Amino acid sequence: MQYTIEAVAHIENGYTDKFGIPKQSGMVSAAESLIVFEQGYRSQEALRGIEGWSHLWLIWQFSENTGKSWSPTVRPPRLGGNKRVGVFATRSPYRPNFLGLSCVRLIGAEQHPSYGTVLRVAGADLMNGTPIFDIKPYVAFADSVPDAADGLARFEEDKHAITRVELGSEIEKLPADKRPLLRQILLNDPRPAYHDDPGREYGFGFHGYEIKFRVEGDTVYLTKII
Repeated sequence: MQYTIEAVAHIENGYTDKFGIPKQSGMVSAAESLIVFEQGYRSQEALRGIEGWSHLWLIWQFSENTGKSWSPTVRPPRLGGNKRVGVFATRSPYRPNFLGLSCVRLIGAEQHPSYGTVLRVAGADLMNGTPIFDIKPYVAFADSVPDAADGLARFEEDKHAITRVELGSEIEKLPADKRPLLRQILLNDPRPAYHDDPGREYGFGFHGYEIKFRVEGDTVYLTKII
């Protein structure tokens, strides 16, 4: 049986490359995004009461991966990129339907001159332009499980934890209102969890700029903004 769904919205933000996107939603709380509804779903009635919720679930698509194959097993970065586990035991983007699930903080609904009513949210881990299939409220008493087990927690992810970010004079090239966000992104270490190459320079797109950085021990050094 065939099922067809269509996007009700898409996200707009400064994440233009997959590399610089946080590994999970909520990790970079300073990052704001707009949820823009597609024509046909721009109904203010559909959002009635939404501001009574502090957080929302977004159901979306790894649109950069559609058309690619999927495998029953994957190699999660948190396990060093070598150990294989079942795709349904991970959050791998290479899934049968390429669907993602993220929890974001709702800042509020606002009027946009071109898009009508949009939602401003914080903490999203979606790339700019990502299609969103559904939006649901986060219900704390039902959705929160404080003693839930993390199946990947055995990997020593924090052995190279970042504790310092050195921005240097390059940061002057970036608008002042974007600097705290960039610092938070770098503090969360955009590299794959198994990367530890002090001599390597990494880069990612950020609000129209190309950000270059390297990591030594527990410190991230901003090397260039283009």
